[in-house]
Amino acid sequence: MIGPEGEQLGVMTPSKGLEVALQSGLDLVEVAPGTQPPVCRVMDFSKYKYDQERKEREAKKHQKAVHLKEIRFKPHIEEHDYQTKLQHLIEFLKKGDKVKVALIYRGREMSHQELGRRIIDRLIADSASAGQMEKPPVLEGRMIIMVVAPK
Repeated sequence: MIGPEGEQLGVMTPSKGLEVALQSGLDLVEVAPGTQPPVCRVMDFSKYKYDQERKEREAKKHQKAVHLKEIRFKPHIEEHDYQTKLQHLIEFLKKGDKVKVALIYRGREMSHQELGRRIIDRLIADSASAGQMEKPPVLEGRMIIMVVAPK
């Protein structure tokens, strides 16, 4: 048994422990039930729960959530449009977000997949300074999908 100030009170029966807790106006909490004999502590349980919740909220405040952004390309993209989308990709990576790059084939563009492959290869080379490939490019249906993560 551990007292309210952290001092050792020794081994005692559960009824004696409850009596000690009631005299001090606090709760008797089982801290380590698996040990022999079980360890109990006299404490204000509601205050303890409040402190634990506050610590969890503080820890949650300092976490950064990683978002997954998506950028879509087409095989016949003009140079300026490509540069604009590349700049957005680099911005997302610098903010710490992952980016899902999707190259979409429409209609007869599927018969010229090498055009899309060239765009993806160029994108990998141009974004190498800001990020690294997490999932390599894979053709899924009419889309080539890859995921780029920040360095």
